[in-house]
Amino acid sequence: MVRRNLNDLLSFVTVAREGSFTRAAAVLGISQSALSQAISGLEKRLQIRLLTRTTRSVSPTAAGEQLLQAIGHRFDEIEEELDVLTELRDKPAGTVRITCGDHVLRTTLLPRVAPLLREYPDINVEFDVSYGLRDIVADRFDAGVRLGDTIDKDMIAVPIGPRLRMAAVAAPAYFAANPIPKTPADLTTHRCINMRFPTHGGLYVWEFERRGRQLNVRVDGQVTLNSTPHIVVAALEGLGIAFLPEEEFAPHLEEGRLVRVLEDWCAPFAGYYLYYPSRRQPSPAFALVLEALRETATQR
Repeated sequence: MVRRNLNDLLSFVTVAREGSFTRAAAVLGISQSALSQAISGLEKRLQIRLLTRTTRSVSPTAAGEQLLQAIGHRFDEIEEELDVLTELRDKPAGTVRITCGDHVLRTTLLPRVAPLLREYPDINVEFDVSYGLRDIVADRFDAGVRLGDTIDKDMIAVPIGPRLRMAAVAAPAYFAANPIPKTPADLTTHRCINMRFPTHGGLYVWEFERRGRQLNVRVDGQVTLNSTPHIVVAALEGLGIAFLPEEEFAPHLEEGRLVRVLEDWCAPFAGYYLYYPSRRQPSPAFALVLEALRETATQR
């Protein structure tokens, strides 16, 4: 295909990914009519329909999906290589996209990235809060943050914090009216605050370990939530026993607003890691973010 058609191919990839001519035109910085003409011209030259258009959405046809899979990542690779050229500039620039959970964002990422952003005003960082296991390659993230034992083997993983421990807690008022559990099995007779995973809808099964013995408990209660800050609030309100990384409850435990139980059943486990594809050449901006997190982690 002649070189002048590369813009049309880029237009097609953008529309297919955005699922909208309006959003794609905004990303490309062109009018919707010009974008529509480019797609129509491409389909005419290829003599096959690439997109299915409805009044509400745009999606690739079977042929369009095949073309997207064949060329989409190549445009990404070109963009990544162009980003590498920013090394020639006095100051690195660009956007670094990271998907992560709310807890690690508040306690680790934002505090550590803030000094870097003040030093390099041309670097932007976009954090996507997600509790699911995102595909960072397909979703075009530079990196993700997960617990160390959940990262795929083909990723480069860098520890960004210490090992963690879970904590089972409740308000003093709750334990004034209910017996303190002695073993994880006792939780089945208590009101507990459940967490529902936003991605697949399942409930988190509480995991305990003591002296190599592992025990999983499915708990029940009146309240189910899908975000950790709200679980902390529910525990403070005396709505039941909550189970989260101990850092979530630290100030409330210190000041006596929450009481910890089953501490001997909460063994340390692998902490948070920043991970990214091994085949991807990190941009200078991403390299600086990575180094800032790595340096802080080694000092802890």
